[in-house]
Amino acid sequence: MAEQAAARRWLSGLAAHGRPLILATVSAGVVVGLATIAQMAFLAGIVHQGIVGEVPLEELTLLFAGVVMAILVRGIAQGLQARFAARCSRKVRSQVRREISRCWQATGPVAMGQISAGTLAREWLDHTDALHGYFGRFLPQMLLAVIVPLLILAVVFSLDWLAGIFLLLSAPLIPLFMALVGMGAEKLNQRHFQTIGRLSGQFLDKVRGLTTLQLFGQTAPAAETLRQRSDDYRRVTMKTLRIAFLSSAVLEFFASVAIAVVAIYIGFGLLGYITYGPSDELTLFSGLLVLLLAPEFFQPLRLLSQHYHDRAAAMGASAEIVDRLQQVDEEETPVKRAFQPRAPDQVSVQDLSVAYDPERPVLDQVSIEIRKGDVIALTGPSGGGKSSLLYLIAGFMQPDAGTISVFGDAPGEQPFGWLGQSPFLVHGTWADNLRLTTPDASDVAIETALRQVGLGDLLNSRERGIYSRITEDGQGLSGGQARRLSLARVFVANYDLILLDEPTAGLDSDSEIYILQALHKLAKAGKTLIFATHHQALLTLANRTLLVSEGGVKDA
Repeated sequence: MAEQAAARRWLSGLAAHGRPLILATVSAGVVVGLATIAQMAFLAGIVHQGIVGEVPLEELTLLFAGVVMAILVRGIAQGLQARFAARCSRKVRSQVRREISRCWQATGPVAMGQISAGTLAREWLDHTDALHGYFGRFLPQMLLAVIVPLLILAVVFSLDWLAGIFLLLSAPLIPLFMALVGMGAEKLNQRHFQTIGRLSGQFLDKVRGLTTLQLFGQTAPAAETLRQRSDDYRRVTMKTLRIAFLSSAVLEFFASVAIAVVAIYIGFGLLGYITYGPSDELTLFSGLLVLLLAPEFFQPLRLLSQHYHDRAAAMGASAEIVDRLQQVDEEETPVKRAFQPRAPDQVSVQDLSVAYDPERPVLDQVSIEIRKGDVIALTGPSGGGKSSLLYLIAGFMQPDAGTISVFGDAPGEQPFGWLGQSPFLVHGTWADNLRLTTPDASDVAIETALRQVGLGDLLNSRERGIYSRITEDGQGLSGGQARRLSLARVFVANYDLILLDEPTAGLDSDSEIYILQALHKLAKAGKTLIFATHHQALLTLANRTLLVSEGGVKDA
């Protein structure tokens, strides 16, 4: 219940963001309703004048023109209604994706790396797209389901108050059964999103680890797991469809019964079998108009019942999105606490503490000052906290206590270079990968950066040069070449601060030499380098070596 309440509040906030377009959609829908009433009135007038009044066809030109005009207005208004609804949905979904993007940014790459890529993709695509029907169809239809039937009721009551009472009494049955069916639909849709989330996450993990599964002979169990998850998804989907068809059948039944009752009343009234109330005053015009308006009276309610499933889907998606956003909100306090302005020419760490296990802090009350232009080597035993300290300075994670200032700003506020143990590449060209950080970099600047990291000979051997293709897993490059390609981004972007986590780990001797030469060039250029390493050659490159061990940091 708490999750649903939070999802409702969040959706209400988004609705306020898109209120002008929602009202524009409703206004166009009201015009559609008025045009429909006018169209039916003109049609009833044509039939009445032609049959009862025996008016010649040529004298009904104005009425026929009225029908055509009403149809044109109705069509234009329906087009505008769809256009406004689409714009509202697009605006709201863009806002949601901005919130998710800020959430991911605040979470940081370290915590994000613990979340399945399938889950993140599902939040960005499926969950956000599930809001389209809610804002584009359901919310406007909620208002139209009240306004348009009231307009039609006003016309019907002016013609025959007894027929109006029949419609008025039958109208609440549709929202009542819609709400009863919708209670189960909300829970089922939330379960639907959770099931597809698990399936997508597990499928992506299995594909990425296919080589490992084959090596250990676990492809059959993995396939069986996916089959079971797929079958769970099939069952949930069929339950959702059953509820959709059941609700539609129930609502159509009550609407048909109500229309049949009105039709019987009109028919017997015109034949003179009913003498109660206003039936004596029924004419072919009034009776036919009431009969033509009766289906239109229930049409907005029918549409609302169809779009009610959009609400259920949006509630299910919102519950998971809100859960993700709330995780970041709960961490706002340590994020704000982690920064206090310090000198603009140094990296300042004061009383910093972080622990993954409360009983064994990785860093405990650490304080260090790093001047601009220093080359700092972090060394120490594996698991001692070197990478964690780099992550904290980069702003990739937040400390449990203490403050960090990077050249007078909060961690991550100023651009900086980063080279991790696993190079980040995207599917595209070498140039595409270097332009990730510097989109306006020229071809000359890119080629120069590649040569500075020792990729000149490889570049000369490629027919397409910097526009040679590369996959996200570095296909076509060795591990060392991929690492150097990532390091070339630092030269293109010209960062003042560069952080490196074991830049030479797992590399061959040639690649190590190229990395060392590249870092030496950066050091001579006055860049601030902070790197974690055990490599002796890298330690000699530093003008200061810090030992990170047993929760503390001290000069080695």
